Amino acid sequence: MNFPYLTRFQPVLLSLFRFITGLLLFQYGVAKLFKFPALPYFADIPPLIYAAGTLELVLGAALMLGLFTRLSAFILSGEMAFAYFMGHMLKTGTPVLLPLLNGGTAAILFCFACLYVSAAGGGPVSVDALIGKESDAPGGAFARR
Repeated sequence: MNFPYLTRFQPVLLSLFRFITGLLLFQYGVAKLFKFPALPYFADIPPLIYAAGTLELVLGAALMLGLFTRLSAFILSGEMAFAYFMGHMLKTGTPVLLPLLNGGTAAILFCFACLYVSAAGGGPVSVDALIGKESDAPGGAFARR
């Protein structure tokens, strides 16, 4: 089914998708670093989780603003892939591949959402677009000129 009338909203929806993805990652950073809201599994975090929280806080904020969008999203995508494999799939010592069983569904979704944003860019409602760092060409930085 084709919905051609939705095509005109695609650039703004990309910006909204980028913002919401950044906001959700930012909330994880706040919870890990500032203990707000107080969650039992973030009560006493090891240094690796503290580093992940720092990335999520700083780069999540950059994603919300649309600042250095492609780089921020690419780093966050890698962090989420690492989080899935180290924190979910291998957390018991023996590999648990199914995300429903290992609790890694959100990590996989964040990984691919950020990978998409790193390829698509921040959209028209972003600091990158405001300062002229985003290409208007389809494919963004990967477009042939």
